[in-house]
Amino acid sequence: MHSSSDNRNKSFKIGKTYVRPGESTQIQLEAASLFDYTQLNIPVEIICGKLGGPTLFISAAIHGDEINGIEIIKRIFQKTALLKKLHGTLILIPVVNIFGFNNKSRYLPDRRDLNRCFPGNAKGSMGARIAHLFMKQIVSQCTHGIDLHTGGLHRTNLPQIRACLDDPQTAALAKGFGVPVVIDSSLRDGSLREAARKRKVATLLFEGGEALRFNESVIRAGVRGCLSVMRHISMLPPGKSSSKPAGKTFVAKGSYWVRAAHSGSFIASKRIGDEVKENERLAVISDPFGRGEVEIRADDGGIIIGMSTIPLVNKGDAMIHIASFTNTKHVKEAIDLND
Repeated sequence: MHSSSDNRNKSFKIGKTYVRPGESTQIQLEAASLFDYTQLNIPVEIICGKLGGPTLFISAAIHGDEINGIEIIKRIFQKTALLKKLHGTLILIPVVNIFGFNNKSRYLPDRRDLNRCFPGNAKGSMGARIAHLFMKQIVSQCTHGIDLHTGGLHRTNLPQIRACLDDPQTAALAKGFGVPVVIDSSLRDGSLREAARKRKVATLLFEGGEALRFNESVIRAGVRGCLSVMRHISMLPPGKSSSKPAGKTFVAKGSYWVRAAHSGSFIASKRIGDEVKENERLAVISDPFGRGEVEIRADDGGIIIGMSTIPLVNKGDAMIHIASFTNTKHVKEAIDLND
Protein backbone atom coordinates (compact mmCIF):
# COMPACT_ATOMS: atom_id res chain seq x y z
CA MET A 1 0.00 0.00 0.00
CA HIS A 2 1.14 3.56 -0.68
CA SER A 3 1.31 6.24 1.99
CA SER A 4 -0.91 9.30 1.67
CA SER A 5 -0.17 12.97 1.00
CA ASP A 6 3.26 12.93 2.70
CA ASN A 7 4.44 10.87 -0.26
CA ARG A 8 3.69 13.59 -2.80
CA ASN A 9 5.67 13.26 -6.02
CA LYS A 10 8.26 15.81 -7.12
CA SER A 11 8.10 17.86 -10.30
CA PHE A 12 9.96 16.35 -13.24
CA LYS A 13 12.30 18.54 -15.29
CA ILE A 14 13.21 17.69 -18.86
CA GLY A 15 15.06 20.30 -20.86
CA LYS A 16 13.51 23.59 -19.79
CA THR A 17 10.11 22.07 -19.07
CA TYR A 18 8.78 21.26 -15.60
CA VAL A 19 5.98 18.75 -15.17
CA ARG A 20 4.21 19.09 -11.82
CA PRO A 21 2.65 16.24 -9.83
CA GLY A 22 -0.72 15.28 -11.28
CA GLU A 23 0.11 16.71 -14.71
CA SER A 24 1.17 15.27 -18.04
CA THR A 25 3.03 17.08 -20.79
CA GLN A 26 4.26 16.24 -24.26
CA ILE A 27 7.51 17.77 -25.41
CA GLN A 28 9.64 17.51 -28.53
CA LEU A 29 13.31 16.76 -27.92
CA GLU A 30 15.34 18.41 -30.66
CA ALA A 31 17.27 15.53 -32.23
CA ALA A 32 18.89 17.12 -35.28
CA SER A 33 17.99 18.64 -38.62
CA LEU A 34 18.14 17.37 -42.18
CA PHE A 35 20.38 18.97 -44.79
CA ASP A 36 17.37 20.98 -46.01
CA TYR A 37 17.05 22.41 -42.45
CA THR A 38 13.94 20.36 -41.64
CA GLN A 39 13.94 19.93 -37.86
CA LEU A 40 13.37 16.41 -36.55
CA ASN A 41 12.26 15.96 -32.94
CA ILE A 42 11.77 12.97 -30.66
CA PRO A 43 8.23 13.00 -29.16
CA VAL A 44 8.17 12.44 -25.39
CA GLU A 45 5.16 12.24 -23.05
CA ILE A 46 5.80 12.74 -19.32
CA ILE A 47 3.07 11.63 -16.91
CA CYS A 48 3.86 12.80 -13.39
CA GLY A 49 1.79 11.01 -10.76
CA LYS A 50 0.50 12.89 -7.72
CA LEU A 51 2.27 10.52 -5.35
CA GLY A 52 5.91 9.51 -5.33
CA GLY A 53 7.31 6.29 -6.77
CA PRO A 54 9.71 4.99 -9.40
CA THR A 55 10.51 6.75 -12.66
CA LEU A 56 10.05 4.41 -15.63
CA PHE A 57 10.80 5.02 -19.30
CA ILE A 58 9.19 2.94 -22.04
CA SER A 59 10.86 3.44 -25.43
CA ALA A 60 10.21 2.13 -28.92
CA ALA A 61 11.60 2.40 -32.45
CA ILE A 62 15.26 2.74 -31.54
CA HIS A 63 15.32 0.75 -34.77
CA GLY A 64 13.09 2.92 -36.94
CA ASP A 65 11.25 0.08 -38.69
CA GLU A 66 10.25 -1.73 -35.47
CA ILE A 67 6.77 -0.31 -35.04
CA ASN A 68 4.92 -2.76 -32.75
CA GLY A 69 6.29 -0.84 -29.77
CA ILE A 70 4.77 2.40 -31.05
CA GLU A 71 1.30 0.85 -30.88
CA ILE A 72 2.06 -0.64 -27.44
CA ILE A 73 2.96 2.80 -26.09
CA LYS A 74 -0.11 4.36 -27.75
CA ARG A 75 -2.41 1.90 -25.99
CA ILE A 76 -0.72 2.43 -22.63
CA PHE A 77 -1.12 6.19 -23.00
CA GLN A 78 -4.81 5.76 -23.82
CA LYS A 79 -5.46 4.07 -20.45
CA THR A 80 -6.17 7.45 -18.91
CA ALA A 81 -8.31 6.21 -16.02
CA LEU A 82 -5.58 3.80 -14.93
CA LEU A 83 -2.79 6.35 -15.31
CA LYS A 84 -4.64 8.75 -13.00
CA LYS A 85 -3.70 6.28 -10.24
CA LEU A 86 -0.01 6.48 -11.17
CA HIS A 87 2.62 6.63 -8.43
CA GLY A 88 5.90 8.08 -9.62
CA THR A 89 6.65 9.26 -13.16
CA LEU A 90 6.13 7.51 -16.48
CA ILE A 91 8.05 8.64 -19.57
CA LEU A 92 6.79 7.38 -22.95
CA ILE A 93 9.00 7.66 -26.03
CA PRO A 94 7.23 5.97 -28.97
CA VAL A 95 9.82 6.88 -31.63
CA VAL A 96 13.47 7.29 -30.64
CA ASN A 97 15.01 6.90 -34.12
CA ILE A 98 12.87 9.50 -35.82
CA PHE A 99 15.09 9.40 -38.94
CA GLY A 100 14.69 5.68 -39.46
CA PHE A 101 10.97 5.80 -38.71
CA ASN A 102 10.30 8.43 -41.37
CA ASN A 103 12.26 6.36 -43.89
CA LYS A 104 10.82 2.98 -42.78
CA SER A 105 14.40 1.94 -42.08
CA ARG A 106 16.19 0.28 -39.16
CA TYR A 107 19.10 2.68 -39.44
CA LEU A 108 20.10 6.32 -39.28
CA PRO A 109 20.89 8.19 -42.54
CA ASP A 110 24.58 7.24 -42.27
CA ARG A 111 23.58 3.55 -41.89
CA ARG A 112 24.56 3.46 -38.23
CA ASP A 113 22.58 1.33 -35.79
CA LEU A 114 21.40 3.68 -33.03
CA ASN A 115 21.39 0.78 -30.58
CA ARG A 116 25.17 0.53 -30.96
CA CYS A 117 25.78 4.23 -30.24
CA PHE A 118 25.09 4.43 -26.49
CA PRO A 119 25.94 6.14 -24.17
CA GLY A 120 26.77 8.56 -26.94
CA ASN A 121 28.80 11.73 -27.28
CA ALA A 122 27.56 15.29 -27.67
CA LYS A 123 30.28 15.93 -30.27
CA GLY A 124 30.17 12.56 -32.03
CA SER A 125 28.26 11.13 -35.00
CA MET A 126 24.54 11.70 -35.45
CA GLY A 127 23.83 8.43 -33.63
CA ALA A 128 26.20 9.33 -30.79
CA ARG A 129 24.54 12.72 -30.37
CA ILE A 130 21.01 11.25 -30.27
CA ALA A 131 22.15 8.57 -27.80
CA HIS A 132 23.79 11.23 -25.60
CA LEU A 133 20.60 13.32 -25.65
CA PHE A 134 18.47 10.30 -24.73
CA MET A 135 20.77 9.29 -21.87
CA LYS A 136 21.06 12.83 -20.47
CA GLN A 137 17.42 13.86 -20.68
CA ILE A 138 15.66 10.56 -20.00
CA VAL A 139 17.64 7.52 -18.82
CA SER A 140 19.74 9.40 -16.25
CA GLN A 141 16.52 10.49 -14.50
CA CYS A 142 14.93 7.02 -14.36
CA THR A 143 14.99 4.07 -11.99
CA HIS A 144 13.65 1.49 -14.50
CA GLY A 145 13.28 1.07 -18.25
CA ILE A 146 11.55 -1.08 -20.88
CA ASP A 147 12.84 -0.96 -24.47
CA LEU A 148 10.44 -2.37 -27.09
CA HIS A 149 11.73 -4.18 -30.20
CA THR A 150 10.65 -6.57 -32.96
CA GLY A 151 12.50 -9.02 -35.15
CA GLY A 152 14.55 -7.58 -37.99
CA LEU A 153 13.37 -7.22 -41.57
CA HIS A 154 11.85 -10.51 -42.84
CA ARG A 155 12.10 -12.09 -39.38
CA THR A 156 9.47 -12.52 -36.71
CA ASN A 157 9.95 -13.17 -33.00
CA LEU A 158 7.78 -14.83 -30.38
CA PRO A 159 7.00 -12.36 -27.54
CA GLN A 160 9.97 -12.65 -25.20
CA ILE A 161 12.02 -10.72 -22.67
CA ARG A 162 15.77 -10.37 -22.97
CA ALA A 163 17.57 -9.28 -19.83
CA CYS A 164 20.74 -9.69 -17.78
CA LEU A 165 19.51 -12.05 -15.10
CA ASP A 166 22.67 -11.82 -12.98
CA ASP A 167 21.18 -8.61 -11.56
CA PRO A 168 18.45 -9.59 -9.04
CA GLN A 169 16.38 -6.42 -9.67
CA THR A 170 16.38 -6.95 -13.44
CA ALA A 171 15.60 -10.65 -13.00
CA ALA A 172 12.57 -9.76 -10.85
CA LEU A 173 11.38 -7.29 -13.50
CA ALA A 174 11.74 -9.95 -16.21
CA LYS A 175 9.57 -12.32 -14.21
CA GLY A 176 7.11 -9.52 -13.47
CA PHE A 177 6.62 -8.80 -17.19
CA GLY A 178 4.85 -12.13 -17.46
CA VAL A 179 5.61 -13.48 -20.95
CA PRO A 180 6.50 -17.21 -20.96
CA VAL A 181 9.93 -16.93 -22.61
CA VAL A 182 12.83 -15.12 -20.96
CA ILE A 183 16.31 -15.11 -22.50
CA ASP A 184 19.30 -14.46 -20.25
CA SER A 185 20.92 -12.11 -22.75
CA SER A 186 24.40 -10.68 -22.38
CA LEU A 187 24.87 -6.96 -22.94
CA ARG A 188 26.04 -5.70 -26.33
CA ASP A 189 28.57 -2.92 -26.63
CA GLY A 190 26.90 0.38 -27.42
CA SER A 191 23.37 -0.80 -26.60
CA LEU A 192 20.84 1.13 -24.57
CA ARG A 193 20.64 -1.76 -22.11
CA GLU A 194 24.38 -1.67 -21.50
CA ALA A 195 24.41 2.11 -20.99
CA ALA A 196 21.38 1.96 -18.69
CA ARG A 197 22.95 -0.78 -16.59
CA LYS A 198 26.05 1.36 -16.04
CA ARG A 199 23.69 4.04 -14.74
CA LYS A 200 22.11 1.41 -12.44
CA VAL A 201 18.78 1.65 -14.29
CA ALA A 202 17.21 -1.84 -14.39
CA THR A 203 16.10 -2.29 -18.02
CA LEU A 204 14.24 -4.97 -19.96
CA LEU A 205 14.21 -5.54 -23.71
CA PHE A 206 10.91 -6.84 -25.09
CA GLU A 207 11.00 -8.59 -28.49
CA GLY A 208 7.97 -9.60 -30.49
CA GLY A 209 6.67 -9.65 -34.06
CA GLU A 210 8.44 -8.33 -37.16
CA ALA A 211 9.58 -5.05 -38.66
CA LEU A 212 7.07 -2.75 -40.41
CA ARG A 213 4.08 -4.81 -39.26
CA PHE A 214 1.56 -4.62 -36.44
CA ASN A 215 0.97 -7.98 -34.76
CA GLU A 216 -2.09 -7.85 -32.53
CA SER A 217 -1.18 -10.72 -30.19
CA VAL A 218 2.32 -9.29 -29.70
CA ILE A 219 0.93 -5.81 -29.04
CA ARG A 220 -1.47 -7.16 -26.42
CA ALA A 221 1.35 -9.11 -24.76
CA GLY A 222 3.50 -5.97 -24.69
CA VAL A 223 0.76 -3.81 -23.15
CA ARG A 224 -0.03 -6.45 -20.51
CA GLY A 225 3.65 -6.87 -19.74
CA CYS A 226 4.41 -3.17 -19.33
CA LEU A 227 1.41 -2.68 -17.04
CA SER A 228 2.41 -5.79 -15.11
CA VAL A 229 5.90 -4.36 -14.53
CA MET A 230 4.35 -1.09 -13.37
CA ARG A 231 2.28 -3.02 -10.84
CA HIS A 232 5.33 -5.04 -9.81
CA ILE A 233 7.27 -1.86 -8.91
CA SER A 234 4.18 -0.29 -7.25
CA MET A 235 3.61 2.42 -9.87
CA LEU A 236 0.06 1.13 -10.31
CA PRO A 237 -2.32 -0.53 -7.84
CA PRO A 238 -2.78 -4.31 -8.09
CA GLY A 239 -5.02 -5.43 -10.93
CA LYS A 240 -8.62 -6.47 -10.40
CA SER A 241 -9.21 -10.15 -9.80
CA SER A 242 -10.87 -10.32 -13.22
CA SER A 243 -7.79 -8.99 -15.01
CA LYS A 244 -5.26 -11.36 -16.48
CA PRO A 245 -2.30 -11.79 -14.09
CA ALA A 246 1.31 -12.10 -15.16
CA GLY A 247 1.78 -15.60 -16.51
CA LYS A 248 4.45 -18.16 -15.74
CA THR A 249 7.90 -17.40 -17.07
CA PHE A 250 10.62 -19.82 -18.11
CA VAL A 251 14.28 -18.94 -18.59
CA ALA A 252 15.84 -20.54 -21.65
CA LYS A 253 18.94 -22.67 -21.11
CA GLY A 254 20.23 -21.46 -24.48
CA SER A 255 19.23 -20.96 -28.08
CA TYR A 256 20.53 -21.63 -31.58
CA TRP A 257 19.73 -20.73 -35.18
CA VAL A 258 18.99 -23.46 -37.71
CA ARG A 259 20.64 -22.39 -40.98
CA ALA A 260 19.91 -23.29 -44.56
CA ALA A 261 21.92 -26.31 -45.68
CA HIS A 262 21.21 -25.43 -49.33
CA SER A 263 20.03 -22.46 -51.39
CA GLY A 264 16.46 -22.35 -52.73
CA SER A 265 12.93 -21.76 -51.51
CA PHE A 266 11.51 -23.52 -48.49
CA ILE A 267 8.22 -24.68 -47.06
CA ALA A 268 8.16 -24.66 -43.25
CA SER A 269 6.34 -27.40 -41.39
CA LYS A 270 6.48 -25.55 -38.07
CA ARG A 271 5.31 -22.13 -36.88
CA ILE A 272 6.49 -19.56 -34.36
CA GLY A 273 5.85 -20.78 -30.81
CA ASP A 274 5.76 -24.47 -31.77
CA GLU A 275 7.47 -27.14 -29.72
CA VAL A 276 10.06 -29.18 -31.64
CA LYS A 277 11.92 -32.36 -30.81
CA GLU A 278 15.48 -33.34 -31.60
CA ASN A 279 15.90 -34.24 -35.30
CA GLU A 280 12.30 -33.26 -36.09
CA ARG A 281 11.73 -31.92 -39.61
CA LEU A 282 11.31 -28.15 -39.66
CA ALA A 283 11.27 -27.30 -43.37
CA VAL A 284 12.10 -28.54 -46.86
CA ILE A 285 14.25 -26.56 -49.30
CA SER A 286 14.06 -27.19 -53.04
CA ASP A 287 14.86 -25.60 -56.42
CA PRO A 288 12.22 -23.74 -58.52
CA PHE A 289 11.01 -27.07 -59.98
CA GLY A 290 10.74 -28.82 -56.63
CA ARG A 291 13.78 -30.96 -57.32
CA GLY A 292 16.73 -31.64 -55.03
CA GLU A 293 14.72 -31.47 -51.83
CA VAL A 294 16.78 -30.88 -48.68
CA GLU A 295 15.18 -31.49 -45.30
CA ILE A 296 16.01 -29.10 -42.46
CA ARG A 297 15.88 -30.71 -39.03
CA ALA A 298 16.26 -29.55 -35.43
CA ASP A 299 19.61 -30.14 -33.76
CA ASP A 300 17.94 -30.26 -30.37
CA GLY A 301 14.48 -29.96 -28.84
CA GLY A 302 12.94 -26.67 -27.78
CA ILE A 303 10.54 -23.86 -28.71
CA ILE A 304 10.66 -21.84 -31.93
CA ILE A 305 11.17 -18.23 -30.81
CA GLY A 306 12.15 -16.70 -34.16
CA MET A 307 11.69 -17.42 -37.87
CA SER A 308 12.44 -16.03 -41.27
CA THR A 309 9.26 -14.71 -42.89
CA ILE A 310 10.62 -14.80 -46.43
CA PRO A 311 10.83 -18.33 -47.93
CA LEU A 312 13.92 -17.65 -50.03
CA VAL A 313 17.33 -18.60 -48.66
CA ASN A 314 20.95 -18.84 -49.63
CA LYS A 315 23.08 -21.56 -48.13
CA GLY A 316 23.98 -20.53 -44.58
CA ASP A 317 21.07 -18.11 -44.05
CA ALA A 318 19.41 -18.13 -40.62
CA MET A 319 15.97 -19.74 -40.88
CA ILE A 320 14.60 -20.78 -37.48
CA HIS A 321 15.62 -19.72 -33.97
CA ILE A 322 15.08 -22.37 -31.29
CA ALA A 323 15.37 -21.92 -27.52
CA SER A 324 15.89 -24.89 -25.19
CA PHE A 325 14.29 -25.31 -21.77
CA THR A 326 14.34 -27.78 -18.90
CA ASN A 327 10.66 -28.61 -19.49
CA THR A 328 9.60 -27.68 -23.01
CA LYS A 329 6.06 -29.01 -22.53
CA HIS A 330 5.33 -26.55 -19.71
CA VAL A 331 6.70 -23.66 -21.77
CA LYS A 332 4.44 -24.59 -24.69
CA GLU A 333 1.42 -24.71 -22.37
CA ALA A 334 2.25 -21.23 -21.04
CA ILE A 335 2.66 -19.87 -24.60
CA ASP A 336 -0.77 -21.22 -25.56
CA LEU A 337 -2.35 -19.61 -22.48
CA ASN A 338 -0.62 -16.30 -23.21
CA ASP A 339 -2.08 -15.95 -26.74
